[in-house]
Amino acid sequence: MKLTLENGHFIDTEKPLDISMTLQNNAKNVRAWYVDSPRFEPVMENGFVGSIAEGGAVNFRNVFFNPHGHGTHTECLGHISKEWVNVNDCIKNYWNTCQLISVEPKKVKNETDGEIDTIVTLDQIKALNIEPCEALIIRTLPNQISKTNTHYSGTNPTYLDKNIVSYLNELGVIHLLVDLPSVDRELDGGKLAFHHAFWNYPNKPQFHKSITELVFVSDSISDGKYLLDLQFAAFNNDAAPSRPVLYAMNKA
Repeated sequence: MKLTLENGHFIDTEKPLDISMTLQNNAKNVRAWYVDSPRFEPVMENGFVGSIAEGGAVNFRNVFFNPHGHGTHTECLGHISKEWVNVNDCIKNYWNTCQLISVEPKKVKNETDGEIDTIVTLDQIKALNIEPCEALIIRTLPNQISKTNTHYSGTNPTYLDKNIVSYLNELGVIHLLVDLPSVDRELDGGKLAFHHAFWNYPNKPQFHKSITELVFVSDSISDGKYLLDLQFAAFNNDAAPSRPVLYAMNKA
């Protein structure tokens, strides 16, 4: 099906570009924040067998995982707020104009502990001449398929300079998507500077904004403008597993 947009472009709904990671029942699943691998286990109670392979009538599995640590997830202000805030109550606009950019992070010496950090800086983002958009996807380079099964815990992964936030606000970005386990440094003493700046918490909380982490954007998807369908599971939680899907915008 082709859907015509107000700007004179159209999208082909039969050509989705999925940029989420698949949750796997094995040790190859991506991991962050010191969580163990996800587990899919058949229910075995009171004579019930939740596995056809083991003699049951149906497959009926419990799934144990962490939204933040086991793959693509979308989080709201509730991730850093004292108050309980549910991502499904915050995010209501699922279709968004979107731009995908690719950046090779810089290596800098951290002033706190002297470690060499890998950071996406404001200068790098500004150099890309991004046009105003509702959603921005940052793909870091090199873009290796190993991102889908990396165990990030204790590795000081790439993160974003918090000064980028003011520029995102100028562009009108509401939803930020990254292929990193976090927009903030792994060990930052609990400051989460980028998270706080992005949601302007606690000064003037921006409940309608979201951050999606641990996406994977294949090299077959070119930088440029897209229409984003940002969908996530109906979890009553600060974050939920999500499946962001892009659609190329073609001229009618």
